Amino acid sequence: MKKLLLLAPLAIALTAGSLSAHANQRSSIKNPATGVLCDKYVCADDKGISQTLTGKYLGKTAANNKLFTTKDVVLTEFTFSNGIFCDVKERLCREDRYYGADGKRSGKISSKYTQLLFGETPSIKSSEAGKS
Repeated sequence: MKKLLLLAPLAIALTAGSLSAHANQRSSIKNPATGVLCDKYVCADDKGISQTLTGKYLGKTAANNKLFTTKDVVLTEFTFSNGIFCDVKERLCREDRYYGADGKRSGKISSKYTQLLFGETPSIKSSEAGKS
C-alpha cells in the first residue's frame, strides 16, 4: 500500500509533464522565410518537402536524410513532427492526416499553417464548414 502511495505523485508528475509537452507540441514548426515551414527534420514550401531548403535551414546532415533518395516517398503530401499535415495539391494544411468514414480527409483545416506555407487563406467548402 505504501509503495502505491509513493508512486501516485510520480504518476501525477509524469502525466502533468506529458500534458504540458503536448500543449507546446504545435510550436515546433518554424517559419524561417516567407512560404517556408520547417520542423526539426525537414523544410517544405508550396511545392513540397525540399532538400535544398532543408539544407539551408537545418543543415547538411538533415539534407542528407534518406527521405530525399527513397523513390517511393511522396514529397507533396507530408506530416510535420507535430502532426500538422500539408497537401500541395489541395494547397491546405490540416491538424492531422487521417480520413473519415466518407473517404475524405477528416482533419480540421489549419488556417495558420495553410497561410504560412501557401500564402493564402483556405477556402472552406460547404462540406468542410462544420470542421472549421
